[in-house]
Amino acid sequence: MQYVEPSVDIRRAGERFATDAGWLDSKHSFSFGGHYDPDNTHHGLLLVNNDDIVTPGMGFETHPHRDMEIVTWVLRGSLVHQDSMGNSGVIYPGLAQRMSAGTGILHSEKNDSWRLSAADSAHAARHEDPVHFVQMWVVPDEAGITPSYEQLEIDGELLSGGLVPVASGMPEHADHAAIRISNRYATMHVARMQPGQDPITLPDAPFLHVFVARGQVAMEGAGVLDEGDAVRLRGGGQALTTDMGAEVIVWEMHATIAT
Repeated sequence: MQYVEPSVDIRRAGERFATDAGWLDSKHSFSFGGHYDPDNTHHGLLLVNNDDIVTPGMGFETHPHRDMEIVTWVLRGSLVHQDSMGNSGVIYPGLAQRMSAGTGILHSEKNDSWRLSAADSAHAARHEDPVHFVQMWVVPDEAGITPSYEQLEIDGELLSGGLVPVASGMPEHADHAAIRISNRYATMHVARMQPGQDPITLPDAPFLHVFVARGQVAMEGAGVLDEGDAVRLRGGGQALTTDMGAEVIVWEMHATIAT
């Protein structure tokens, strides 16, 4: 394990970069698009942590990606994905989705659930509902891999209230992670914590990114964290507790991007 000096860096929800495009309300934890801060480009291997709300009937038109592992986690509503490899489907709460852009891929993401087939309707939001999701990007182990796509429902596993490996390239999580990403030093966990449950101990890793997607938690060394707050940890090992319930996304990373 890479040694780093332990530290706790709290980033409040209101301090994030913001993009308001009318149809899109996006909060960026790191530099993104027209928002750039040379001191806020990544943490560990995580380059993007966008907290997005998209209005009905709108979304991201077809656009390219390359050499990036992209994980999308829906909190509310449903998001329709289509890409140049022929993949299409609905992403909804409890469904893990990963796209490896590799040598290049085109895709679109839209809140157009009224167009869904009858088979998908059980998971589709009504036309008037917004979709709220978090999209995260990590760098792959190597450039130029073959593009690929994977999704899997893990709603049942989340009932435990503990940390569930959602996306990972780490060998130790090979039999437990829902979906695979092309970086052997990173794992994304999600916990749907119930009010008053036993504390969750965070992984012992050189780099951790803890994002409160919903609700409120308390963390050793950081205090109370509200929805949209994040903590960038070096060293790990702290515990999380909640009185009101929360959904927390934790990136465990054993390497960082060279700068």
